[in-house]
Amino acid sequence: MALTSQGLQATAAWELLLPAAAAPARSRGRGLRSALREAVRSGRLAAGTRLPSSRALAADLGVSRGLVTEAYEQLTAEGYLRSDRGSGTWVGEAARAAAPPVRDRAPRPGHARVDFLPGLPDLSLFPRAAWAAAHRQVLAELPHHTLGYPDPRGLPHLRTVLAELLVRRRGVVADPERVLVCSGVAQAMTLLALALRARGATAAGVESPGSPEHETLLAAAGITPVGIPVDDEGVVTGVLRERDVRAVVTTPAHQFPSGIGYSARRRTELLDWARSVDGLVIEDDYDGDFRYDRAPVGALQGLDPEHVAYTGSVSKSLAPGLRLGWLLVPDGLAEEVVEHKRVMDLGNPALDQALLARFVERGDYDRQLRRCQRAYRDRRDALVSALRACLPGVRVTGIAAGLHVIARLPARWGPQDVFLERAAAAGVALRPLSDYGTPAGAGVSLVLGYAHLTPARITEGVRLLAEAVQGAPEVQALDHARVQSTRR
Repeated sequence: MALTSQGLQATAAWELLLPAAAAPARSRGRGLRSALREAVRSGRLAAGTRLPSSRALAADLGVSRGLVTEAYEQLTAEGYLRSDRGSGTWVGEAARAAAPPVRDRAPRPGHARVDFLPGLPDLSLFPRAAWAAAHRQVLAELPHHTLGYPDPRGLPHLRTVLAELLVRRRGVVADPERVLVCSGVAQAMTLLALALRARGATAAGVESPGSPEHETLLAAAGITPVGIPVDDEGVVTGVLRERDVRAVVTTPAHQFPSGIGYSARRRTELLDWARSVDGLVIEDDYDGDFRYDRAPVGALQGLDPEHVAYTGSVSKSLAPGLRLGWLLVPDGLAEEVVEHKRVMDLGNPALDQALLARFVERGDYDRQLRRCQRAYRDRRDALVSALRACLPGVRVTGIAAGLHVIARLPARWGPQDVFLERAAAAGVALRPLSDYGTPAGAGVSLVLGYAHLTPARITEGVRLLAEAVQGAPEVQALDHARVQSTRR
């Protein structure tokens, strides 16, 4: 079939519109308009393209001329086409060019051969079979009304299940009425910051060194983060008392990034401060479920639920992409926090909440935690052994819990910037402790994540690192000087 009017451009128009012309008569006009509109919008018919006359195009498509005329008139009114009397119909100059491909902005591992960057669990451990089984059961049994707009606090059933889980595993005080289901710790922090800001707060303490994400979330809600130093027992309460703040963000179970657990004395001092100023301790239970060499320390919230807001998530135990977490709110803040949650998103998806409730009830969540603990303990042991074997003089701390360790190398391995450059050249991705607010010293201090790597990859990565930095002229010179000094 050949077009009789406008040559190449007419052929293009006919090919684009042919499927719409073959549609049932009742929907043919709508389909014709939609196909022509999309051809212009996507750029397949470029701005300035002359279209066939309505008579010629109707004949080629086998439709009435009225359908083509109506399509031309409608798209001219919308601005996609322009029509000049006596000179035909053209694609308008304002027509959009082809849309760029949709970009995926999700964080992705870089091109390193071995990536020791902290913060990511092993996503291959996600329990797909058990999750799918729970999903099928929930879909079969979920009452229809549950799919309506949810309570912004979360499904009552999930809040009850989470309260029981957190009391049993973390020693919190968790009435289901105090539990708020949220999209991970990030949203919990944002909700608390918004509530504090609405009450007139302008600043809040953060651990230093600490998680940059805490500072970012507070600042986004209009709260100025104020660094409070951390020593080997926890946040320094003496400095906290000197600052003009009444809220502080903490990670007492496994401080990030140092890896320490807050001492009993420091926990008591922190709660004394909160009571004295009628303040709020925000407890991010970072890695609270992952302790390897001794029993987990109970959550701080269990000691004073009216001055501690407790938050956690399934991001490390299951997967961060689920965006499921919880917040235990003191009674005095609950109403404002729930209202901010309602305005923000009307609550988390009901199906996801019901699925997590079923997963916990079946015992699958506890089994997943045990599976992860075994795997991560083995990987921690592999990392510590490889570091001590390949990098003499290394001191490894923060190993009792969590998904990362701190590795400190003596001054002869420095300067740190040269060390990092050589590691990157060898394909080993590293994060220095100085990135989290700790001044760089004479040696090299690293925060090494290991949960997402197999023991074999961990060993390979440390070997690559050692080979890259041990041949550095700076290291060789220092080694030579050390040997000469011992001979004297």
